[in-house]
Amino acid sequence: MAARRVLSLALGRRLPARRSGPAPSASPGRARPLSTSPRARVQFYTDPVEAVKGVKDGATVMLGGFGLCGIPENLIAALRSLRVRDLRVVSSNAGVDDFGLGVLLAAGQVRRVVCSYLGENALCERLYLAGELEVEMTPQGTLAERIRAGGAGVPAFYTPTGYGTLVQEGGAPIAYHPDGHLAVLSQPREVREIGGHHYLLEHALRADFALVKGWQADRAGNVVFRGSARNFNVPMCKAADVTVVEVEDVVDVGTFRPEDIHVPSIYVDRVIKGPKYEKRIERLTTREAGGGATADADDIRTRIIRRAALEFEDGMYANLGIGIPLLASNYIDPSMTVHLHSENGILGLGPFPSQGEVDADVINAGKQTVTVIPEGSFFASDESFAMIRGGHLQLTMLGAMQVSKYGDLANWMIPGKKAKGMGGAMDLVSSPKTKVVVTMEHCTKAKTPKILDKCTMPLTGKRCVNLVITEKAVFHVDPSRGLTLVELWEGSTVDEVKTSTGCAFAVSPDLKPMQQVAS
Repeated sequence: MAARRVLSLALGRRLPARRSGPAPSASPGRARPLSTSPRARVQFYTDPVEAVKGVKDGATVMLGGFGLCGIPENLIAALRSLRVRDLRVVSSNAGVDDFGLGVLLAAGQVRRVVCSYLGENALCERLYLAGELEVEMTPQGTLAERIRAGGAGVPAFYTPTGYGTLVQEGGAPIAYHPDGHLAVLSQPREVREIGGHHYLLEHALRADFALVKGWQADRAGNVVFRGSARNFNVPMCKAADVTVVEVEDVVDVGTFRPEDIHVPSIYVDRVIKGPKYEKRIERLTTREAGGGATADADDIRTRIIRRAALEFEDGMYANLGIGIPLLASNYIDPSMTVHLHSENGILGLGPFPSQGEVDADVINAGKQTVTVIPEGSFFASDESFAMIRGGHLQLTMLGAMQVSKYGDLANWMIPGKKAKGMGGAMDLVSSPKTKVVVTMEHCTKAKTPKILDKCTMPLTGKRCVNLVITEKAVFHVDPSRGLTLVELWEGSTVDEVKTSTGCAFAVSPDLKPMQQVAS
């Protein structure tokens, strides 16, 4: 009885008096529920327009998905038909001109986009550079964590991502005047040194509405996803005042085992079974189409690729950027196991699929169709970047526009000209536990050096590069002492490399010919 009085006080109301005699019996074969509700909290809709009612001009709306994978295409179309304007949209990237977020951009309904990458949306980039759209570029992992924090009630957090870049220093262009002059710049971040490392203070993100794409929902509102379509959908479900989930199927309660539910119903407000799905694939890549093919053995890209492949070690976890780094995976020794990670939520990337294996819900960070090895796994974007920032990857390999003699990296922006965004690159180079290898051609098409005393383009990371591989040479990078030439292509000379390099470098006393993995 004393325990009942304590519980009654905690609940702020009186419990019913205890009855003598046996407890009321439950239905045969069925457990008696602890509590009941007069109506289900999650509301189910049949009309997408009705499902997004309540979104008003000036609202902040999160759109789930990565590229075109896992986007709420029916809800986006419904939002378009509502003609709401001045929206602040939070999305991993901007989709393409005529699909996904591009539909709202083309209709002039968006005032600001908070994203990590503009992707292949030429319209978005054009509107941004013309001063007709505000774009708040945010590192992909920071974006995922800001959303996760918003859903978890954490107002702010410290992250190593972006230290020494425009993200920390401020001054990244958010909006341009029509004449090309800067109109709105990002603000500097608070920096704190913890344990000898520098971290930025980032604030949580919440939205008025989150529009999310799931695979299935049960009639209680629990949601599951397929493949890499979890991406930003999972954290966004939790970070909005109203979460609307469109699914391909609604199933009975009990269809999902409790341990298989990805998003519990507590985070879901509205559910609709999408009337139709295009599920467009941004970069259909198959083995038959030569997706895994490499260039001719004499090609300089192949030379870089075959040297880069020597960085793989048995059992390692690695993230490979698109282009040369990803092609290096074709040269992994068959006797070696390398677990390839993709920022959008895959561990265990396999080869490109055959035509019959293509799945719109299984893509890599380059938006290419892929397969996953039997021991592979899928997870959401916030989990993916926890792996990255936490130093759980042994290797990250990526391209560059410029590298400085002390290992500064620039690969995401040419102010006023090219503004694709940093994507996940700032996060990938943020952990001191991860070896960072840059693969790139030694000079630009205009024959100007890419390796410089100091980068002239906005930085992706500060003193983060460990190794640079070009068609001419391999450099070891020390953040205090600078560059050391350790390997030289047989057709090059040290003097030639000096002429084509924009900074001084040491030459290793044990200088070797550039190594190549066996074909």
